Amino acid sequence: MATTASHKELRLVVLGPTTAGSRPAVCSILSLQDNQQGADGAQECSKHRGEAAGRPVVVVSSPAWFSSACSPEERKKHISALIALSSPGPHAFLLCVPVNRPADGEAKAVDALKQLFGDSAVNQNTIVLFTHTDELEEDEQLEEYLVTWRKDLQELVERCGDRYHTLEIRNGGPEEGQAVEELLEKVEQAVKESGNQHVSCPLYQEAEERLRERQLEIVRQRTREEPGEEASPTNSQPDAAEEEMEAVREEAERSIGDFDVDLDGIFSSTSISASSPAPSVLRGLWEKLSGWIRWLPSLVRAEALLGALVGLFVGGPFGGMVGATVGSVATEVGQRKTQKNK
Repeated sequence: MATTASHKELRLVVLGPTTAGSRPAVCSILSLQDNQQGADGAQECSKHRGEAAGRPVVVVSSPAWFSSACSPEERKKHISALIALSSPGPHAFLLCVPVNRPADGEAKAVDALKQLFGDSAVNQNTIVLFTHTDELEEDEQLEEYLVTWRKDLQELVERCGDRYHTLEIRNGGPEEGQAVEELLEKVEQAVKESGNQHVSCPLYQEAEERLRERQLEIVRQRTREEPGEEASPTNSQPDAAEEEMEAVREEAERSIGDFDVDLDGIFSSTSISASSPAPSVLRGLWEKLSGWIRWLPSLVRAEALLGALVGLFVGGPFGGMVGATVGSVATEVGQRKTQKNK
C-alpha cells in the first residue's frame, strides 16, 4: 500500500514554455518572486524546493521539449535532466496548457509522457494546468468554455484522467493560496487513487540506481581529498549531514549524463501530414486570431470564434470559406436574438 503523500515531500514536474504560463505556475506554487527562478529557467530544467500549503514541495520546471522548435539533441538533454531532477519519480506532471491556443504541442507531450513513463503516468499522474484564463469572457466558466468551444482541450483533459486545474485568479474564484492548496489536494488524491507512491517505471529505476552510485563516488572522492572523520557525512551532526547529503544528491543529479530515450516515432517530421499546416504556423494564426477577437464586441465574439475555429481546423481555402460562412450566420442569428429580446 502507498504511504500518505501529505506527510512527505511532494515532487511536481511543471511542463511547458514560459509563454504557456509555466514560470508563473512555479512561482505561484512556491510563492517565489519571478526573479528567484533564475535567468536560465526558460531554457533549462530547474529544481526548486520549498513549502506550499504547509507541505514540503519540490518543483521541477522543464522547458517545452515537446515543441516542434526543439531539436532532437536538445529534447534528449531536457528529458534526461527532467528524469534526473525528479527521481525517484514525481507524484504528478503538471502540463501547462493555454486556453487561447491550439493544443497541438501539448497533445504531443502527452504522447511522449505515455511512451516514456507508461500509460499510468498520463491517466493517473498528469494534471492539465490551464493558463491564460483571462482570455475568457468575464462571466464564462472554464468548464463551460471547454465543453462548448474547445473539444480539443476537453479530449486532452479526458486523456489525463479528467483532471485539470488553474492557479489564475478570476472573479468569484479562489485566492492564490487556496488555488495552490486545491491543486496539491488533487495531486494527493491522484496518488491515492493510483495506489503507488509516485510515478515509477524502468527509466526512473535506472535514474535512481545511477544517482546512488554517483553519490557514493562523490562521497568517496571527498573523503580522499579531505581525510578524517569530519569529511564523512555519516559522522557529522544530523542537520549538517542532511544538508551535505542533499548537496551531494544535487551534484549527482547534474552529472549522471543522458538517458537512452527514443522519441523518433512521436516527433518525426513524417508524423505531420503534408496537407496540414505546421504547428508553428497554426499557433501563429491562432495568436493573431485571438488578438483580433479580443477587440470585437462581446455580442459577436463567440460567433466569430466559432467561425474562426471551423476555418482554422478544417484548413485550406475550403476551411476559410466554411469558417467565414459559419461565423457570419452565427453572428446574424445572435443579432436577431438580441433584437427579439429588446
